[in-house]
Amino acid sequence: MKILSIESSCDETAAAVVENGRIVLSSVVDSQVEEHKKFGGVVPEIASRRHVENIVAVVRQALADAALDLEQVDGIAVTAAPGLIGAVLVGVNFAKGLAFAQGKPLIPVHHLRGHVAANYITHPDLAPPFLCLVVSGGHSHIALVRDYTHFEVIGRTRDDAAGEAFDKAARSIGLGYPGGVAMDKISHQGNPHAYPLPTPHTEGPFDYSFSGLKTAVINLSHNAAQKGQALVPEDMAASFCNQVAQILWQKFETAADYTGQTRLAIAGGVSANSWLRSLALEQSKKRGFQLYLPELSLCGDNAAMIGAQGYYEFLAGHTAGMSLNGRPYMELGDAF
Repeated sequence: MKILSIESSCDETAAAVVENGRIVLSSVVDSQVEEHKKFGGVVPEIASRRHVENIVAVVRQALADAALDLEQVDGIAVTAAPGLIGAVLVGVNFAKGLAFAQGKPLIPVHHLRGHVAANYITHPDLAPPFLCLVVSGGHSHIALVRDYTHFEVIGRTRDDAAGEAFDKAARSIGLGYPGGVAMDKISHQGNPHAYPLPTPHTEGPFDYSFSGLKTAVINLSHNAAQKGQALVPEDMAASFCNQVAQILWQKFETAADYTGQTRLAIAGGVSANSWLRSLALEQSKKRGFQLYLPELSLCGDNAAMIGAQGYYEFLAGHTAGMSLNGRPYMELGDAF
């Protein structure tokens, strides 16, 4: 089964064709990162307008790269939640138009389920159940993936997401957007123990909190400036990357022990962080966990992951009609 998939939840306009949930026939991503850099983050109105301008060309390119006509695809999958609502609606409405015009099934996909499914592409042998850490700019979840469309969230951030904390901490020490990429790039030139950073407390044993960690970096930066001193960006980047990785992994490992899961996956934009990947690989080897990481090209937002998850949503009968609407928020375990 060949699925044409569309992703427009933030600042990437993406389309792909995926076969049977595992084989990527094409994947096209038009990123707006360079345009948003000058604002220090994504401007929702600009993102929505660029999606409108780019989506036709991106979908056409995905079909051309797959050597397929629209008539030859078996379904249309689209990110329908969560995300910047104006951006989400561009993809949803375009997908609805294609599905209606061609008489194809319309398959709504939860964006975070798509991130999890990126691992199905990288690891064809991976199948539920497994435990997944989903970390991105807007979300930090620990989810038990019971089957392809049944997700149980057992931990989540109670304030900032890890990716959001990266962006704000990076800005405070003079690094550009996106902060996670900028910090990771220079971090290996620094000392990860140069700046002692706090480990935020949460009542839930598997929950996260990154607000205090972000604030600690901002305060260190402001205090240094007031004293006429300068922070060493490489040292702060190393200290912050190391601390975030340690926090993420410690809770994830605790959740693995609690659930009895030995097959662990990491997904989302922050899964590209070299400190997190290195720590996860090292600790998994020590503990005997089987670890699954998406290839770097599938960590950020893309449509291939939406097509992969869309395949399993279709098999489960999760299709939609022309009343489908985009949503800015939606729980990972909820159905459309």
